[in-house]
Amino acid sequence: MRKFLIAGAMGSALLLSACGSTGLFNRQSPDEYAVTRAAPLVVPPDYALTPPTPGTPQSTSESAAEQTLQALFGGPAPRSPTEISMLIAAGAARSEAGIRSSVGDPQTFVVNKGTVTRDILVAPAGAGQYAQATAGQPAAASPTP
Repeated sequence: MRKFLIAGAMGSALLLSACGSTGLFNRQSPDEYAVTRAAPLVVPPDYALTPPTPGTPQSTSESAAEQTLQALFGGPAPRSPTEISMLIAAGAARSEAGIRSSVGDPQTFVVNKGTVTRDILVAPAGAGQYAQATAGQPAAASPTP
């Protein structure tokens, strides 16, 4: 017990000595109150820009958001032949234009996939070693490991 007290006292003294300004590791630190003189501001050259006259159209037809997207992402990239073939195989040309708007509509009817899909979705997370799905019968409780 006495050894722990001595070791604790020495450890705390060592830790507290780091807070002091004198000791083994005395370093010169910069003076945080020293102020340096900043370089003077430079006036940019005059490019002879004239202010816009009222009623004239803007020089750019894009909005600020479109200009930002163009600057960040560089515009739309061309699709690769593989991507084009996958879109054709998936039937991208047959899709409806406003399908995303109509999916969340309350008048949209959904197809009942049955109890098997519901049982799979509400199954507890686990390793899946006891997972079983049978059609036409209610799902039995699986034993927990």
